[in-house]
Amino acid sequence: MPNNMDPEVPRRVLLAEPLRGGQMWSRVLKRGEVLRLTDVEGGASVAALFFNADQPLERYNMPDTLKAQHIARLTAGNVLFSDMGRVLCSVVSDSAGWHDTITGHLRAEASRAKYGEGSYQALRNDFQRNTRDNFLIELGKFGLGKRDLHANVNFFVKVVADRDGNLKWVVGTHPGAAVELRAEMNVLCVLSNTPHPLDPSPRYAPKPVALEVSFGPKAAADDACRTSCAENERGFLLTEREFLGVG
Repeated sequence: MPNNMDPEVPRRVLLAEPLRGGQMWSRVLKRGEVLRLTDVEGGASVAALFFNADQPLERYNMPDTLKAQHIARLTAGNVLFSDMGRVLCSVVSDSAGWHDTITGHLRAEASRAKYGEGSYQALRNDFQRNTRDNFLIELGKFGLGKRDLHANVNFFVKVVADRDGNLKWVVGTHPGAAVELRAEMNVLCVLSNTPHPLDPSPRYAPKPVALEVSFGPKAAADDACRTSCAENERGFLLTEREFLGVG
């Protein structure tokens, strides 16, 4: 897969920690910071929401992201557009090859129906968390709530459609697969390491993921994410104008 991050340019690691199965996570990624997600064992699924951290009413827009780039999934060279036409994040490298953008996430009711009750009272710290509740807990830390939920990305998940439009889960990624996202503005990123709605396994067993946040070089004029299509170039220009105070 394409890799926009020059291996010869050193990056300063700001944070490195595990994201355990069932765990939630959130952080404001400053413009220029890079979030690296690594599927430790293979078969991971990490749901994600993205917001402009400075103006959270601006957030990831799935329809614009897909139609502007003529895609139905995310991989290296793609960007995540906001609903203002600006670029939230760029996918600067990816060894997984496919990240789901269209199938959403599990609520508590669907999770219980599929995996059983799995309550804290019965399982203590191993209780079965669901994506919707995890998102709401993390959003609450930033003064956000239910009305701020939007179409999410599912990293490390491949979903394909058959001739009748039915969506099908494809066997997960290999151990060590990684994806890197560069923040093109100050971005609030919210993650939930919880099962995907189409995961066929009847057992609640989300896989561990490794997180790393580092600071790398800004997008150059010939950056692959910027030049992959005309809409991306316009999105970068709009984003840069915002930071120059002329947007």
